[in-house]
Amino acid sequence: MDARNGEILHSRSADRILHPASLTKMMTLYVVFEAVENGEISLDTRVLISKRAAAEPPSKLYLRAGSRVRLRYLIRGAAVRSANDASTALAEAIEGSLEAFTKRMNNTAKQMGMKNTHFKNANGLTQKGHYSTARDMTILGRHMVYDYPDYYNLFSRKYTNVGGQTVYNTNRRFLTNYSGADGIKTGYTQAAGFNLVASAKRGNVRIITTVFGGKSTTTRNAQVAKLMDLGFSRAKANVRLVRPKVPSYGKYTLNGKVLAELSSPTLRPEVLVEMGDMQEKVESVEVDFVGLDDSNQSEIIELGGASDPLMIDGQEWDSFSPLPRPRGLTLLHGTNIVSKNSGVVLGTYYSKSLANSNARRLEFMVPSELFSAKKVLIDDGRGIVLKYIGMDEKSAEKVCRILVRRKSECQVLYIR
Repeated sequence: MDARNGEILHSRSADRILHPASLTKMMTLYVVFEAVENGEISLDTRVLISKRAAAEPPSKLYLRAGSRVRLRYLIRGAAVRSANDASTALAEAIEGSLEAFTKRMNNTAKQMGMKNTHFKNANGLTQKGHYSTARDMTILGRHMVYDYPDYYNLFSRKYTNVGGQTVYNTNRRFLTNYSGADGIKTGYTQAAGFNLVASAKRGNVRIITTVFGGKSTTTRNAQVAKLMDLGFSRAKANVRLVRPKVPSYGKYTLNGKVLAELSSPTLRPEVLVEMGDMQEKVESVEVDFVGLDDSNQSEIIELGGASDPLMIDGQEWDSFSPLPRPRGLTLLHGTNIVSKNSGVVLGTYYSKSLANSNARRLEFMVPSELFSAKKVLIDDGRGIVLKYIGMDEKSAEKVCRILVRRKSECQVLYIR
């Protein structure tokens, strides 16, 4: 498919009903991104891991039932590691139950025009009535690229940090070996074979290719590369960009009266988030003091069966101890007095929405130091300055080293 306008450049058996395996997680993550953007939940919400989620078979993060894990780490685990336990935990966090979440997945698929797809779970494990096609998964991949570009970069990572452990991308071989490849998702079960939805961009041309039922990772990747080459050879140099239509879920009515337009098909009767979890949506800071109590302490992902102590930044932590967080910060006449007296400046933007958008992208690029700090947006008359404060000096410097290596702007802020 030419992703720019949705034109199919080549197809064979594109509408054959097959097992999608972990390609399913693209829809799981699409719905999660939608929920975050709609304010239903925050990236920093600490999700309670259920027994059902913890019991999911590999691939997994080996999350412990009863532990709490930030939503952002579950997203990373599902997108990069293809973790089944993380996917189920995400589903339960968004809709309260896996069953309710799969209804939302199916509603979203219908609105996208995925005519031959039906989901029964959030991770893609083989189940009767859980199916899709190469055409439908290509449609979904295109929506992921264009509807949530701030999150799409996750799929290009060859590895990522998930609460203290490094996990490697199941698609890293193709990302490494094919020029222009930048995502998106692999899938494998014995019933499905080796599946892959891949996207690559060269110049202004982006091609999305889907292969189901490969015999091995090697042969599947070779077939995807061959089809990618075919796509790039057939795609026109210049075409008008026609973005896919964002799913629309109609209207919410009560006794025939329209109450609101629905931006998401959530089945929950109300938004259930923890106090303070909407920090991602705060556009300005006008308070004089922000206190952080014990309920807001950062969690450590608890790994089932792990006998060795958890190592984070070279320090040994008891697996039941919280990571340290700043106890509070004061903003006084332009002077910042903080428990950890450093931070980072991540650029100046034309608008608050652009600053917040870039913040979401950057937060996926760095380990936990940035997430325990306080995000502040300041209008300095020239634009909106994005800062994170309340970090120790070593952590601030580490964040900037990572971001600069990845061609992003970053300056260490030493607050005295």
